[in-house]
Amino acid sequence: MLGYLAARQAGLDDPLRLRRAESTRRVLGLQLNPDRDVDRIHGNGINTIDIEAIEGRYMLSGGADGVIAIYDLENYSGKSQYTCKAVCTVGRSSRHVHKFSVETVQWYPYDTGMFVSSSFDKTMKVWDTETLKPAELFEFEGNVYSHHLSPIARKHSLIAVGTKNPKIQLCDLKSGSKIHVLQGHRGEVLSVRWSPRYEHILASASADSKVKVWDVRRASGSLLTLDQHNGDKSKASSEAANTAHNGRVNGLCFTGDGLYLLTTGTDDRMRLWNSASGENTLVNYGKVCNESRKRLQFTVSRGCSPEFVFVPCGSSVAVYALHTGELVTMLRGHYNNVDCCEFHPDYQELYSGGKDCNILAWVPVLRTSDVEEESNRENKVTGGQSSVNPALQDAWSSDED
Repeated sequence: MLGYLAARQAGLDDPLRLRRAESTRRVLGLQLNPDRDVDRIHGNGINTIDIEAIEGRYMLSGGADGVIAIYDLENYSGKSQYTCKAVCTVGRSSRHVHKFSVETVQWYPYDTGMFVSSSFDKTMKVWDTETLKPAELFEFEGNVYSHHLSPIARKHSLIAVGTKNPKIQLCDLKSGSKIHVLQGHRGEVLSVRWSPRYEHILASASADSKVKVWDVRRASGSLLTLDQHNGDKSKASSEAANTAHNGRVNGLCFTGDGLYLLTTGTDDRMRLWNSASGENTLVNYGKVCNESRKRLQFTVSRGCSPEFVFVPCGSSVAVYALHTGELVTMLRGHYNNVDCCEFHPDYQELYSGGKDCNILAWVPVLRTSDVEEESNRENKVTGGQSSVNPALQDAWSSDED
């Protein structure tokens, strides 16, 4: 660490190198924090969580009981042991509550005054955080599996919505209407994600084993259909042609820079794709257990070198190195299957929710400072000298004394 600081001070290093090195060390040291609890609000499994990017302070959660909760992650007590309190909830007693399971929740990217939720009650609601009442309601023909707002869009305010219907719906926040559909899938659309690099690029994953990349400005179909065999017809059977997985594709996640796209499927595989060319990078992550018939929410670290992927895997969260596929560790602490996890890039923390109705906080292990280690070493040395028998100490003195 001192070497990084010296190199930065001398101008030999990129200023971000120290930050990346420390972020990486913190991610590698993630452990379940016994001193931090998150209020237990949900009476059924937790399907989705989201941390707002403005302050990094408030977290949303949506459960299979239809309840939505907002938590304050800040520690005001000053004590090491504290509970992240639920600031407010849309509970079963509210007349605005979703009737069935909430599948996705997301903060509006530019303001914590608004968030969006979608549910198996065939609706998507745009909420006013202050009043906890829906400002806008969108209704669909089938269950809503996933929705997503672009984190960078300036020229549009579209929400992409994946439902039981194979058509992807685009809803406009400004007009409050459904303005466009994207056709191409043959099965229910389980996950949709906007690119964090280009505001008009959208990825979708479906039960038809396909992942498509769209430019929403084009009317002539998808830009790319990802092929796990990279077009090699000798390896693919006729059924497997142009498929991303050999099963339902239920998870999508772009890397922070938008250069790569990760997908997960019920074939127990995770794949890394070049988002520009659609090429399968053939990184082997091994078997990634995936039994979910719905959307699986997984996440990628940001600001680390190398980057890491956090994937729910049974009752654990598996941590993989993004570009090598190496399994770094398994985070164990839930009593039942984990359905969602979210990375907090400001503090390199991870939050996970599962069918045990708990949200767990995974926090980096604090490193004792070099100064403390040095003082401890000195204390040991002085303590060691004083314990020596005075008769055995060297009594020699110079003539100057």
